[in-house]
Amino acid sequence: MRNASMHPIKLAAVLLCAMAAGSVSAQDAKATAEAKPAAAAAAPATKGFTQPGQSSNTPIDAIAIIINDEVITKRELDERLKTVERRMKEQNVALPDRADLQRQLTERMIVERAQLQLAKEMGVRVDDTMLDRAIARIAEQQKLSVQEMRNQMEKSGTTFAAFREEIREEIIMQRLREHEVDAKIQISEAEVDSFVASEQAAAAEQFEVNISQILVRIPENASPEVIAQRKARADEVARQLRTGADFAKIAATYSDAQDALQGGAVGWRQPDRLPPVFAEALTKLRPGQVTPIIKSVGGFHILKMVDKRSMAEAQAQTAVQQTHARHILLKVTPALSAADAKRKLAEFKEKLDNKSAKFEELARLYSNDGSSGKGGDLGWLYPGDALPEFEAAMNALKPGEVSGPVESSFGYHLIEVLERKTDDVSKEKQRNEARMALRERKLVEAVEDWQRQVRDRAYVEFRNDDGK
Repeated sequence: MRNASMHPIKLAAVLLCAMAAGSVSAQDAKATAEAKPAAAAAAPATKGFTQPGQSSNTPIDAIAIIINDEVITKRELDERLKTVERRMKEQNVALPDRADLQRQLTERMIVERAQLQLAKEMGVRVDDTMLDRAIARIAEQQKLSVQEMRNQMEKSGTTFAAFREEIREEIIMQRLREHEVDAKIQISEAEVDSFVASEQAAAAEQFEVNISQILVRIPENASPEVIAQRKARADEVARQLRTGADFAKIAATYSDAQDALQGGAVGWRQPDRLPPVFAEALTKLRPGQVTPIIKSVGGFHILKMVDKRSMAEAQAQTAVQQTHARHILLKVTPALSAADAKRKLAEFKEKLDNKSAKFEELARLYSNDGSSGKGGDLGWLYPGDALPEFEAAMNALKPGEVSGPVESSFGYHLIEVLERKTDDVSKEKQRNEARMALRERKLVEAVEDWQRQVRDRAYVEFRNDDGK
């Protein structure tokens, strides 16, 4: 349990510092003013030294909030407020009333400071190496170098040192939340069963449609005469379809869409992912029927509903290809350039091709990935489990083949496909996804509740502009 109030000695020290910075009573000010002439006559002022009672014209920073045994100063609050206002303007977010914004910001700063104090008590730390890696990842996500990101910040008025400390504090608070909240969330099997059942019930009410299309395109900036000609062409298509013409043949003959030579086949789509005018027309159809002509900005459309099924049926029929793969990862570091990493991996591949080395042994010795202890084995991968560039290279390999060096955001990989299988989406994967969804739901509420508790346990005292 944290102390309910500031330690008297620390509080006294804080107040003493504030008073020493320039807080004087009215009586002291009067006495000082009366003593000035005598003091001036007694001794001349020394150049470069401000005598007691003389004003140095230095702005005085006042205490705004006391939180346990620390303070937030008026200057800190003002600087944070300016930063938030600048960022909101850069993002074109409408600014609320300044008093409302300051109230929201003040409460946020209190909660953050209380969390950082708790983290300090629990020994949560983020060293400079970890911080540098996090900042490098942020820059990479913005497709910038760290120096380029730094230049942009300083140009907008944010110092890089302040940014570093802001990120450090964010990581500290995240690690604290992981320890205090995330690790304590429990998901029972009964909750998973209930979630899966509700998802299946919802899927049964949703449906998707297999559609084909014929598009008679309208050229950009077309004249009324050209539009009329294109409409006449669409009318002719609709007439032939009404008389029993084959949709695929007509699509190949008249359609201007990319899929014309595939008989206009679009494939399975969820209605809510189609333009509303298309979805509305399709809801009135049965499989095998076609829509009337639909006008859009791009042209005249005729859609055919080839088939229709519930989402539950779609999920039951979905089969995915799983790949059992392993890899060797070399990360680019100051000691290992990209060229050296590619060269080393090329040497490894040559050894593997010549049977003079084993993949698992090279992975254990050289891979910079957590899978190195398992000989680089990644287990069975579903589509989407790996980075796009990694997955594309992996999918191009046959079982038993080893890739050349493959670049990703993590570094350079050597990939080997061990085996493949096509299977229905497993029940275990479905249940794992249910656990993740339930965890996310609980986490939001749990974090809010925990932050409220940290805030409630903290001693908070607001100071007026006069420091009282």
